[in-house]
Amino acid sequence: MDLKSYFESKRGFGVLATADAQGHVDVAVYARPHVMDDRTLAFIMKDRLTHHHLQSNPRAAYLFREDGDGYKGKRFFLKKVKEEEDSNLVETLRRKSYPTRSEEAGAKEFVVFFSVEKELPLIGAQ
Repeated sequence: MDLKSYFESKRGFGVLATADAQGHVDVAVYARPHVMDDRTLAFIMKDRLTHHHLQSNPRAAYLFREDGDGYKGKRFFLKKVKEEEDSNLVETLRRKSYPTRSEEAGAKEFVVFFSVEKELPLIGAQ
């Protein structure tokens, strides 16, 4: 199954892990990525710690656990290839809207694109 079909057909829980140039780690809950035509994965992100880490270290890992019994899902080892601060693109990709807290109103949002360097099952494999 290709990645676009996989993420369109599966529901679940995702976690994106990053580290800055000094090795300080961050882990954050992220929705399913958008699979672009060039097979890159794209995430919408605000200018917070995850985005900050990606400015000095382009590598990240994304874990996706599928809904249901057991531990089914995938792990992706990623490398940032580009980012765009384009509100039209953000709105085009956005799947859901959430109420904005007053301190987040007007916060910058980015679409960050990653190449997939390695894909593994959620459990097992090296």
